[in-house]
Amino acid sequence: MPRPSFPKNLTEFQRQFASEAACEDYLAKCRWPDGFVCSRCGDARAYAIADSRRRQCAGCRYQVSLTAGTILHNTKTPLTAWFWAAYLAVTDKRGVSALLLQRQLGLRRYETAWMILHKLRRAMVNTTREPLHGDVEMDDTWVGGHQPGLRGSRQLKGRKAALVLVAVEKRGEASGRVRMAELPDLKEATVHAFVKQHIAPGSTLYTDAYKSFDRLSATGVRHVARHQTSRSAFHRGAVSVVPLADRAIGNLQQWLIGTYHGVSKAQLQAYLDEFVFRHNRRRQPMAAFQTLLGLAASYVSTPYRQIRGARDLADV
Repeated sequence: MPRPSFPKNLTEFQRQFASEAACEDYLAKCRWPDGFVCSRCGDARAYAIADSRRRQCAGCRYQVSLTAGTILHNTKTPLTAWFWAAYLAVTDKRGVSALLLQRQLGLRRYETAWMILHKLRRAMVNTTREPLHGDVEMDDTWVGGHQPGLRGSRQLKGRKAALVLVAVEKRGEASGRVRMAELPDLKEATVHAFVKQHIAPGSTLYTDAYKSFDRLSATGVRHVARHQTSRSAFHRGAVSVVPLADRAIGNLQQWLIGTYHGVSKAQLQAYLDEFVFRHNRRRQPMAAFQTLLGLAASYVSTPYRQIRGARDLADV
């Protein structure tokens, strides 16, 4: 049973997901794309229980909740609000803040909108995704703004900003897929772990000549290091040695400031995941909604107390 076609515009979205029942039907098709099969007896027949987000097996009468084992687990918020949040999060390239979501959906509490968006962000990472391959550029940046009194752009001691490593596939002059991660430092072992996780062996990796990037060939990639030009040369119009990575960094910084006016360091990785998700699906924003609901339907819900203190991110 294929998933239903996704609406092409806002009017179709309003019509297709106008009620709780419609959202439940779509979520059921996401959970069981080949049709319902009872996990206990294997029967393929089931019926919906009135006033409940449950399906009951016609064979053994076992009941299963549509939201159990997903990011929607035990939610008291209407599914229509979740669907609108997912739609707004993926179809607007600027994203949506919790305050704006609260206003647009008429939610009583800001915390509800904040939690919905953070649960969706946790569902944006596909753990089975393929690593970047081919020609890849990589560079580091700081998220957190200028901080006076520091010696050098990569000084760690006393730094309040967060360190982020960015890798971008090269598609000619354009950017392909992106990976981003907050790192505790730029030590060789830390950088090598990022490369092994996100870049396929045999790829050609372009970086500047920073010393932490010296031995990247040990990770199985072909490493090409180029000396970065001076800051004064940049002001005169010089081109970066990793232009696509720097473009992604600039877009990230503008997005964080423009949409969220800054984010907490503890939750930064969740926002990086959102940026990557949106960027990698930028040419198919409507399909991104369906992808997000598909991932959400197989993602174990993260408890509020874990998200609130970003404890789940600290354990990654």
